[in-house]
Amino acid sequence: MKNLIVYTFLLLFLSCGINEESKPSKTAQIVAESFYQGDETTLKEYTTEEGYANFKILIAMFAKSKNTDSDFKVLEETVEGQVAWVKYSTSYDKTPGIFKLLNENGVWKVTARRPGEKLPF
Repeated sequence: MKNLIVYTFLLLFLSCGINEESKPSKTAQIVAESFYQGDETTLKEYTTEEGYANFKILIAMFAKSKNTDSDFKVLEETVEGQVAWVKYSTSYDKTPGIFKLLNENGVWKVTARRPGEKLPF
């Protein structure tokens, strides 16, 4: 009985440790919204160095969106170890986007895709 109580508390503790922001899809939403809103501070926090460098170049070419409602929707998501892929749509763009994410020390961050890199969907 004592072991059952210990395991129950352990399971409860571990399940509480997994928050919504540690999911690849939540990170993808934060990055998409911060990109179109021109929020470079948030963008830098949720991207790898390589990913941020690419976004910084692109952000200068796009005008900030006046629409604050992104209507972010996850179309597909797949996780393969420390790499995740999220296909999403937003009200900012008619074409669905795809993010590649890496798990760095338990935090999902959007990174740059390589030219010709095979997508899982």
